[in-house]
Amino acid sequence: MSDQHHEETHIVEYGQYIYIWLGLLAFTGITVTVSGINLGNWTIVIALLIASIKSYYVLNYFMHLSNEDKIFKAFVFTALLTFFIFLSFTFWDYSFTR
Repeated sequence: MSDQHHEETHIVEYGQYIYIWLGLLAFTGITVTVSGINLGNWTIVIALLIASIKSYYVLNYFMHLSNEDKIFKAFVFTALLTFFIFLSFTFWDYSFTR
């Protein structure tokens, strides 16, 4: 019996990593700046939106999720969906108990 494992190599240039890293630094600076501005409840919404964008870049470029199989992407999507459901229930509960 022959085990043949087809492995694809994905070559990512260092320049692309540097651009993504600089973008992550910029988004971190924007998050810190927005936290110092009094926007009321929108501060949390903007911070979570920026964190979502940053996690997208980390998952796709640094963790190479864009090169994985569809089943692995489905597992990650299921985990993120479960996290967002718990997060939304937490914010929903918090908004009615104040």
